[in-house]
Amino acid sequence: MVEHQNETRAAYDGVVELYASMFADRLETQPFSRNMIGIFAELVRGTGNLRAADVGCGPGHLTAMLHDLGLDAFGLDLSPAMVDHARRAHPALRFDEARMEALPIEDGTLGGVLAHYSMIHTPPGELPALLAEQARVLAPGGLLLASFFGTDGPEPVRFDHKVTPAYSWPADRFGELLARAGLVTFARLLHDPASERGFLDAHLLARLC
Repeated sequence: MVEHQNETRAAYDGVVELYASMFADRLETQPFSRNMIGIFAELVRGTGNLRAADVGCGPGHLTAMLHDLGLDAFGLDLSPAMVDHARRAHPALRFDEARMEALPIEDGTLGGVLAHYSMIHTPPGELPALLAEQARVLAPGGLLLASFFGTDGPEPVRFDHKVTPAYSWPADRFGELLARAGLVTFARLLHDPASERGFLDAHLLARLC
């Protein structure tokens, strides 16, 4: 796990400004993603626990969106350069460097976790540990919104992402992994195409049992 994470961190450290310029306003042209995040925020507010983590926050634009939607949101990212950019872009919000398999968060304390395409570089065998860690930090009834590249096939598909290799997932298989982590998927949205590669955009909204 450490080796591929080091590679991913180095890759994103090297493209911070380009990545931020490409994605900071991208949701303005992605109504499905934007509205799924809005639904997520509304449901988290409904739990009464407004504390939410944007895990794999990148340049911090979605952390800021969650804050604007009424959540006590903070961002975590593997890349120190991304964290530095996020702090400069959103000085009123909290951003910290962290690995997704060891989140610096107390057990059962969050109302929500947003994982917006932040697990796409994780090899399939390592994904269950990340989902278990996200379940660990959620309070009972807390919510996880996981977004990722989807595929119609039966197995995850490795592909050459522009930054570093990534994986697309069958939504049903991803949902099974969520269930093993104690999370019940109660809404999902699949639409296409996510990119010129033809993958689906997949969003699964789950609740901790």
